[in-house]
Amino acid sequence: MTSSRQALRQRITHGPTLWCGGAQDALSALLVDQSDFDGIFSTGFGISAALLGQPDMELYTLSENVATVNRMANVVRKPIFVDADTGYGSVLNVGRAVREFEKAGAAALQLEDQVSPKRCPAAAAPSTLVSIDDALARIKAALDARTDPDLLIVARTDAQDPGEALERAARYAEAGADLIQPISRTFNSFQQLVQLRETCGRRLSLMLMADTWMTALTREQIESVAAFTSYPIAGLLTTVHTVQANLRELARRRSGDFADLPFAQTSMTDFKDLIGWHALEERQARYETGGAR
Repeated sequence: MTSSRQALRQRITHGPTLWCGGAQDALSALLVDQSDFDGIFSTGFGISAALLGQPDMELYTLSENVATVNRMANVVRKPIFVDADTGYGSVLNVGRAVREFEKAGAAALQLEDQVSPKRCPAAAAPSTLVSIDDALARIKAALDARTDPDLLIVARTDAQDPGEALERAARYAEAGADLIQPISRTFNSFQQLVQLRETCGRRLSLMLMADTWMTALTREQIESVAAFTSYPIAGLLTTVHTVQANLRELARRRSGDFADLPFAQTSMTDFKDLIGWHALEERQARYETGGAR
């Protein structure tokens, strides 16, 4: 893990943008890992929905988030960028969170400057922020807690006033944050993202979601300012839409007819290949037949 973290640190400094697909559990992480994305973003919004069936309002715990990330790390090879929310409590909790995510296999993690419990800005009304001093304390606690100096700490500001966001970003970078992440509703133009990067002196981390102004950005614009770019919930929302449509149709039919569903199903053969069925069968047979000696 250390060597891959080193490579990632080098990449965010002067390498190409790392494009990440969002994942909420081990299976979705495996799908991203087998795609052409460069890394996996573990979305807190998605984890809360998949694990609890409830909104991203910090209802799930640190232990539940760490366990999810660890399950992802067990089946993927690409780097995992972790949504660490607000750090789950005081600065002492922040330190513990960093250590636990590091052990679980994270290559990078983001910390927010909302009060706890947080509310996802993609779905909630304006958020309440901690003071700049308290946010800086979180960042410093996170930096001090990591045992691998190449574990990346991304500071996210949920400030919705552009001036305040610029000030916070500059202070967070000065404190040692490796990247700065804005929320989409704070700014409304590419030029403002350029200003943000110039003000904080760090490359950015961007989250791309449908129905936000960032969808108008070109690849060239994104890569000129961002070291990380993620589609945090595209996979989750695609899954929900697809499953709802097929279940609705199957419930209407109530028969053994699977033809012409709104969305085609993956074949059992392809699914078994995806989850490594044959490799495990071969390993089991090797041990049971005495071949593993």
